[in-house]
Parts: sequence; structure tokens; C-alpha cells
Amino acid sequence: MCNIPFEKKIVNLKNLEHYTPEFEQINPFKKVPVIDHDGFKLAESVGIARYLCREFKVDDSWYPTDSKKQAKVDEYLEWQHLNTRMHCAGYFLAKFLNPLMRGTSPKPEKVAELEKRMNDCIDLIENVWLKDKPFLVGNTISVADIFCACELEQPRLAGYDPRKGRPRLTAWMDKVATETSPHYQDAHKFLNQMAQNPSSPKL
Repeated sequence: MCNIPFEKKIVNLKNLEHYTPEFEQINPFKKVPVIDHDGFKLAESVGIARYLCREFKVDDSWYPTDSKKQAKVDEYLEWQHLNTRMHCAGYFLAKFLNPLMRGTSPKPEKVAELEKRMNDCIDLIENVWLKDKPFLVGNTISVADIFCACELEQPRLAGYDPRKGRPRLTAWMDKVATETSPHYQDAHKFLNQMAQNPSSPKL
């Protein structure tokens, strides 16, 4: 999409490859994602995105060099930590991943509480972030849209449809997928397969 050359490395989280001494040399936090750019190691997806946009020649819309435009992208990237990411991930973990990994049933009252918080958050995206513009921070796509859309895809594994009853968000997610095709579809291929057959999840 931005024509940044890279070599993809698969880390098998199920087999705890991120806890190996070799991986710890790359990321002492023992998490993904992480990059190694000519010996420069960097973790955290937002930090990685900002670094790549500065280091390589990419279209200015992704992370604008204009101070005010860049600040609006940063506004969402900072907002998401305690909003989109926290609530979508919390719901996904409680209803889908933790029960799957531990062989237990999700607690209905906990799931209901997390779903309400997630609904409130996604309603803010529908009614505030997308109130009067086609993308989160303006008329063109940016890294903010990528981060947000990917977070909203995750709860689908737990049977939740973020698009339901949200026409602006639905149109926006379609635009994000179209603007980044085929990479968006490739990145979510496994998720889409799992979401279509939630009765027999396998990681």
C-alpha cells in the first residue's frame, strides 16, 4: 500500500514463541508487533506507524506533515487507547478468547457490562468522529482509520456486529476496506473465516 519493503516474520503466539529468549532480544516486553529496521528495534503499533511514516516516503494523507492535520490524527491515536482498543479488546477477551483458551464459559453479567461500554464507545465513533466527514479526521484516509477499523473487526469473533444500527460507521468501514484493498482483506482473512464459523473456533 505504501510500498515499504519488509520481510514478514510469523510469531506463533499459541506456542508462546514471544516468550523465547530469541524474541526477547527483539522485544523485551514479549509482545507483538515489533520491527527490526537495520538493527533499530521498535515495539508498539502506534509508535511503529509513526516511525515508518517519518522514515519512508509515504503519501502525506496517512500521517500528515502539516502540524495541525497531524495533531488531528494523533488526537484519535491517543483517544483510542482508553476507548476503542480497551473496550473492543476487553469484550473480545471476556466473551471469546479467555473462554476458548481456558475451557470455561464467559460470565454473562461481565460480558453484558463490557458490551455496554463497547457500545457507548462505538456510538461515539458513529456520532462524533464520523458525524460530518467521510473519515475519522477529514476527507482522506489516515492511519487513524486503519487502527480504528481493525479494532472494530475483532469483536466479530465473539458474534458482535459493530455495523448494526450505525449507517455512518458501516459506510466508513466499507470505504476503509476499499481504499486499502487487497491488504485489508488479506489481513482479516483468518478473522473472517473464524467469524463465519464461530461454533468451532480454532487458533
